[in-house]
Amino acid sequence: MHAMRAIPKGIVLTAGLILSTLAAGGAFAAGGEPAADLSTRTDGSDWPTFLGPNRDGKSTETGIRKDWSDGLPIRWQMEVGEGYSAPSVARGRLFVFDRVGDSARLTAVHSETGEVLWRREYPTHYEDMYNYSGGPRAAPVIDDGRVYAYGVEGRLRCHRAADGELLWEVDVARTYGVKQNFFGVGSTPIVDRDLLIVPVGGSPPDSPGIQSGEVVPNGTAIVAFDKASGEERYRVGDELSSYSSPLVRTIDGRRLGLYFARGGLLAFDAAGGELAFHFPWRAKKLESVNAATPVVVGDRIFLTESYGPGGVLLEVAGGKPRVVWQDPRRDQAMACHWSTPIHHRGILYGSSGQSSGDAELRAVELGTGKVRWSKPGLRRSTLIYADGHLVVLGEYGELWLVEATPERFHLVTETVLKEGDRPLLQHPAWNAPVLAHGLLYLRGKDRLVAVELIPPPARPKLEESPAPSSRPQPGDAPRLPVSRRAPSPPAPGG
Repeated sequence: MHAMRAIPKGIVLTAGLILSTLAAGGAFAAGGEPAADLSTRTDGSDWPTFLGPNRDGKSTETGIRKDWSDGLPIRWQMEVGEGYSAPSVARGRLFVFDRVGDSARLTAVHSETGEVLWRREYPTHYEDMYNYSGGPRAAPVIDDGRVYAYGVEGRLRCHRAADGELLWEVDVARTYGVKQNFFGVGSTPIVDRDLLIVPVGGSPPDSPGIQSGEVVPNGTAIVAFDKASGEERYRVGDELSSYSSPLVRTIDGRRLGLYFARGGLLAFDAAGGELAFHFPWRAKKLESVNAATPVVVGDRIFLTESYGPGGVLLEVAGGKPRVVWQDPRRDQAMACHWSTPIHHRGILYGSSGQSSGDAELRAVELGTGKVRWSKPGLRRSTLIYADGHLVVLGEYGELWLVEATPERFHLVTETVLKEGDRPLLQHPAWNAPVLAHGLLYLRGKDRLVAVELIPPPARPKLEESPAPSSRPQPGDAPRLPVSRRAPSPPAPGG
């Protein structure tokens, strides 16, 4: 029998996983096969993680409805508990992570009907420092028949997507000494090949808390785990965690992990964890956060925040970043709070502004920072790109369809989803929309709604074949008389 590797402190394995490990001679096989596909809508693509399959907020689906004057068809809706976690969708399953009472809850539903398939819960006692929601912030991550959930209190769990069986879990906060951040854990991990790359940001045991302004990092800004076993593979970065989520991109000929941490951008070798560079970028104000995910275009990286310095475009060459342009102290071009801007054909589209009253939807040239247009009055919003348009969700539940053009702000159509006179999406609707196989998923304070943004393709009508002639035709095989026997009885069990 192969010897099992030592399991790091804080990792819990289920009995089922241990048995599968022994049977596989040390290979963690449980959950490694994709779950059966439940989809009936075959056009389009999955949305298996935060901001979509490429973590850039862009969908390749086409054929969206452009007239919402009669609303959008609501396919299903469900009540959800506390939290700001966006749903994720793969192989006909939608996963939503929330909190009910003192339990964090991961739920799998049929993505087309909302039928609950399974639920798994664990106790949580997280209390927010600023009285915001006590539920999860990070989105579920679906990969290789597994779904990963990273709780607001710092518990990381891996479940089998098909039935919810817990495969492994790590108490990240306890294992790595994480001091509670302003709003708890809020970054969504990313899968890269056989690794689950997780923002951690731990501290030594004697470090003061975040509100002291003197919290000390301990080299665990990022921890990469074996995605099948939960064993640590590497740790990198003397940084604290933020509310941005990591990316993996090939930049300057090198495959890098990128994490916009509390103090700035951390770049590291995605496979081995060696530090590539660190670029400081954050507000001087203590009570400030970096929350938008970096936007990468070729060898260029755009960072944005809303508490101080605003936006900056970097270009990486020779392993080092240089500033192409950066926002001035005033009249900043793109200062996003938590909403990640979308890049399309050289233009950044995003919600710029820290507070609801000063937020504007903008189009900004990536290469220069020039503002092409700005639309005030929409309050803070999140957005995705699909079929030449921006699908924009306002924090009070308004939904707008805006043409993705730098020429002008062109509102194509808009709607508010309602049940009777009551809007379905209540403030705070802070999650970016999710689009998978034509269905648009929108989450508000206490409700998740699925609407049909793209109608399914019409099935062509089958042409009726002419009735066959009873008269023999030239070249026909000779017709034999048919025996009219009674049908055979069914076989046992048939």
